[in-house]
Amino acid sequence: MISHTTLGTNNLVKAESFYFEILGAIGGRQIFKSDKVIFWEFAGGGSKLALTVPFDGEPATHGNGTMVAFNLTSSNKVDEVFLMAIEAGATSAGEPGERNEGAYYGAYFRDLDGNKIAIFHR
Repeated sequence: MISHTTLGTNNLVKAESFYFEILGAIGGRQIFKSDKVIFWEFAGGGSKLALTVPFDGEPATHGNGTMVAFNLTSSNKVDEVFLMAIEAGATSAGEPGERNEGAYYGAYFRDLDGNKIAIFHR
């Protein structure tokens, strides 16, 4: 079982500001914070997201083909969170809409460090 997903950032303060409202809107709560890493936990405590500055001192980079996906409670929540992300400085990587012949409703964005995030409702 996966414990947590970690996303690298080059500016932890900006990353925290970006994710604080977005993750709160989808049920996340901040459970740990230091000057190098911040953890959020989601309902039930089964999954966590960490934001960190790289411990090796090198710049954080996003992975090509890497994506973190959040299953939300409704299509309306997808629209709401997508708009929140864009207003917070994210760039669109796919506007909200039906995907895979109606299999799910989703949207994609890249955070301030270029990490690709999917939000969807099935």
